[in-house]
Amino acid sequence: MTTQHLATAPAAPATPRPVPATARRALVAARRRGRLGTLTAASVLGAVTLAVFCYSLTVGSFPIPLPDVLRSLLGHGTPGTDFIVLDVRLPRALTAVASGAAFGLSGAIFQNLVRNPLASPDVIGITSGASAAAVVAIVLFGLGGAAVSLSALVGALATAVAIYLLAWRRGVTGYRLVLVGIGVSAALSGMVSFLMTRAEVYTAQQAMVWLTGSLGASDWQRARTLLLCLVPLLPAAVVAARSLPALSLGDDTARGLGVRVERGRLGLVLVGVCLAAVATAATGPVAFVAFLSGPIARRLIHGRGPALALSAQVGALTMLGCDFAGQHLLGPTEFPVGVITGALGAPCLLWLLARSNRVGRGG
Repeated sequence: MTTQHLATAPAAPATPRPVPATARRALVAARRRGRLGTLTAASVLGAVTLAVFCYSLTVGSFPIPLPDVLRSLLGHGTPGTDFIVLDVRLPRALTAVASGAAFGLSGAIFQNLVRNPLASPDVIGITSGASAAAVVAIVLFGLGGAAVSLSALVGALATAVAIYLLAWRRGVTGYRLVLVGIGVSAALSGMVSFLMTRAEVYTAQQAMVWLTGSLGASDWQRARTLLLCLVPLLPAAVVAARSLPALSLGDDTARGLGVRVERGRLGLVLVGVCLAAVATAATGPVAFVAFLSGPIARRLIHGRGPALALSAQVGALTMLGCDFAGQHLLGPTEFPVGVITGALGAPCLLWLLARSNRVGRGG
């Protein structure tokens, strides 16, 4: 064969080099350590949440020993104990856990989708839409109770649709969604401020209590409604999150992996918005729970994976613990849960902003 034929002859296909056995063992060991770390963190969070939940049922102006609480939960308590435990304290504790889990999961979905730890429903305008709708219902129409919660739910969903449509430019990118959301949130906050200045003192006080975020009005109707809403939303979040690892790699890479980018992103946004909306409708726009849960959960497992389930657990524990602190640990005055989460969340927001700028991610 001549030199020309040798030069033009097709090259033989390269044989893929086998992965060394040591590398395979190291990969398997790393995955096993990751699963073990996640399971350990979930177990610890679950145990702490259960302990705080049970203790919150025993403490109050009328202390009840834990055995009596357990008897009431099992249906063998006295009428007085049953009323305090089952009708007063249990709905509040369940609402705290359910709404905190919904806030935490919603925040983690948005933060992983946008690939920015500063993105959460209270930053990109979802809770601002709920707040604006609730204030309109209270100030302009004199509504209260379930009507205000329904108005907040509708306002959050309508705001999310408006943000998504305004951010659409042959697709929706993460930073465009955040920037549009911040702008819409600023406009809605201005509308809320205008309505509050025009309202009567008593009406403005009602609106301010709702805007702060509180579990003081929790009852069985509110707790049941929230839990029933979470029954379809949690499995929907599990299904929608299947596309999240690919979307976190970027749109082009996700398309190369066969993921329908816009369909997957729309599903995640819809589930995240609904979770934030139902939680806000139940408790008001409690600040920073959605914002803090995702970063805390990822630090517990050293940044491995989106940590959606852990974020829900962190959100539940944060809401329950902050509500307990506001009721019993800060003197005779009871503080709404939103005051406590705001006091804890503001320094964390400043720390995340400083850290993002320091590592060159631009916040």
